[in-house]
Amino acid sequence: MAIIDLVKPDVIKVGLTSKDKPSVLRELLQVLIDAGKVAIADRDSILDNLLKREMLQSTGLEAGIAVPHAKSARIAKLTLAIGTAPDGIDFDAIDRQPSRLFFMMLAPPDQSGPHIEALAEIARMSRSRAFIGALIAAKSVKDIIELFGE
Repeated sequence: MAIIDLVKPDVIKVGLTSKDKPSVLRELLQVLIDAGKVAIADRDSILDNLLKREMLQSTGLEAGIAVPHAKSARIAKLTLAIGTAPDGIDFDAIDRQPSRLFFMMLAPPDQSGPHIEALAEIARMSRSRAFIGALIAAKSVKDIIELFGE
């Protein structure tokens, strides 16, 4: 499954209001709840999984990208939320720079293939500084959808 297949308007939030890592995780998880991708009753369990994953090693990468991800038996198939924070949020990135573009992925524990493929695709995308810069600078959900469609 390609990332583009997961990119829908209801799972994108332009201009995250969060100021720290736990808040980003909660805000993006709420995007998935609002989109009907995650049941509200599963919020605490999934948030706990995300926080535990971050304690193992930060998912803040380089060039302003973070890819928080976790597996949960409460998720039926790979799910993605995208958020932007043009001013940046400290996400303990490996380059010590603020993260500005977030790809939150949730997957069931028995489906590693799509999860790994999506991570690899995000890694490939991150090589295009122009594409990442355009996503970060996007002013609307429509802009992000159009960028992925190009």
